[in-house]
Amino acid sequence: MSATEHLEGSAESAVPDLETEVKRPLMRNAFLYFTCALAFAGGGIATLAYARDFMAPPSKSVAELLKARLPKTKVTSVNCDKVDGLCEVTAGSNLFYIDRTARYLVIGRVYDMETRQDLTATRLLEMNPDMLLGGSAKANAAGADDSEPGLAARPAAAAKAAAAPVQKLPLGELPKEGAIVWGNSSGKTVTVFSDFRCSYCRALSNTLASMNVRVVERPISVLGSRDMADKVYCAKDKAKALHAAYSGQDIKATGPCNTSGLDANEAFARKHGLGGTPVIVRDDGSVLEGYRPKEFLENWLKGGQS
Repeated sequence: MSATEHLEGSAESAVPDLETEVKRPLMRNAFLYFTCALAFAGGGIATLAYARDFMAPPSKSVAELLKARLPKTKVTSVNCDKVDGLCEVTAGSNLFYIDRTARYLVIGRVYDMETRQDLTATRLLEMNPDMLLGGSAKANAAGADDSEPGLAARPAAAAKAAAAPVQKLPLGELPKEGAIVWGNSSGKTVTVFSDFRCSYCRALSNTLASMNVRVVERPISVLGSRDMADKVYCAKDKAKALHAAYSGQDIKATGPCNTSGLDANEAFARKHGLGGTPVIVRDDGSVLEGYRPKEFLENWLKGGQS
């Protein structure tokens, strides 16, 4: 199930030398000359240090610090502009975060509560469109080699993701309620356990929409999306509301309705250890955890191996 690659590498860091590649604006050069003049005139060593730090691109500074702390890790890029207070670090197909002092390393998922977007999952999907990964960013964000002490510890959720994947699910245990059915009613049936705030679920929804399949979607709240699931499930046109939710549209509440089916979905997910989304289930109960590209799904739904 895991698509994790080791962060360990013997090659030099691939972080570009931004200081030599980016041409300084004229005004910034003037500022440097003026600062240096003041420093030499007054013997202000501290002023020179400040000027040096001011001129150094933050991402490059963090990359240098990171190289010193994790010398065996082949870093591909460092970006300190995406998330306030954190720098995004990529190492091959792996993704993690570091603070600007390169002291605190964060292995996990960053979620934007304002836009309701899983930033880590979105970034991983951009990096590896066809990666076979369950539970959004869990496995790949946790990918690390124990040879780097700072990367050896893994969060409980990621450790669970590394366990043996579920092979079969008894869908007969679920009630009819709690399902949102869409797609081609005469096509092969595929059941999907999903979360409306999961980027991989959105990508899977788009893929399934391009296939000749009947989708039985069962929302579960992994990323705190139960409020959205309630609105979608209580909508007059559930299928339309489902696609609107994935496209980021605001779903208007239509008043309370019986959402016990959604409770059943989540109880079923807990019982069978479904800690991430999406989870794709064939009509014979066979399971795929994580996003898959169209060609793979078409073969698998015909009885191919996972």
